[in-house]
Amino acid sequence: MTIKAVLFDLDGTLLDRDSSLLAFVNDQYDRMPAFQAVEKEQFVQRFIELDNHGYVWKDKVYQQLIEEFEIADVDWADCLHDYVSSFQQHCIGFANLQSMLAKLKEHDIKIALISNGFGQFQYDNFKALNIEHLFDEVLISEWEGLRKPDPAIFHRALTKLGVTAEDALFVGDHPDNDIRASREVGMRAVWKRSAPYESVEHANAVIDDLEELITIVLP
Repeated sequence: MTIKAVLFDLDGTLLDRDSSLLAFVNDQYDRMPAFQAVEKEQFVQRFIELDNHGYVWKDKVYQQLIEEFEIADVDWADCLHDYVSSFQQHCIGFANLQSMLAKLKEHDIKIALISNGFGQFQYDNFKALNIEHLFDEVLISEWEGLRKPDPAIFHRALTKLGVTAEDALFVGDHPDNDIRASREVGMRAVWKRSAPYESVEHANAVIDDLEELITIVLP
């Protein structure tokens, strides 16, 4: 069966969020003297733990950090504002991201993004990867009023692309939001192996490198 469209998750799939967050936190620590009352390695490690791979929003993370380390002369809201406005400067894509997408476009494969998260924040991070020109559609949960794993957001993307679920493939890192959900609407699903998940059910294929997707889509 020919694949006419490939739809992607963002964080943990195209965006190397763990590396991006590490780069951001190190930079923010260096820029904010109040944080430097805490040893840098300890501060960064605790931030990463509290972030929980992006599933805890940063208002909670900053409030917890300030309380735990008894950091004075800093407001969590100012820290959050800095995160929202500056994170995009540290976005790192996974290896072979650009070449993989370009190869798909060379073969007239339609490409879309479906990402959960805050609209402008996620879109800015997406744009920072310099891949926007390769995408036919971009759906972000806040702007759509829908979130994965709701099947409606997958159906909306497919309708925008003008393809059926049977002709589309979804690539993501989350076992439920990406793999199970896309399979349940009739799409094939590829799991981009990602921590903290050791394995997933229902995936049609598993990849460690984005380049591996080419042989799946264009056998």
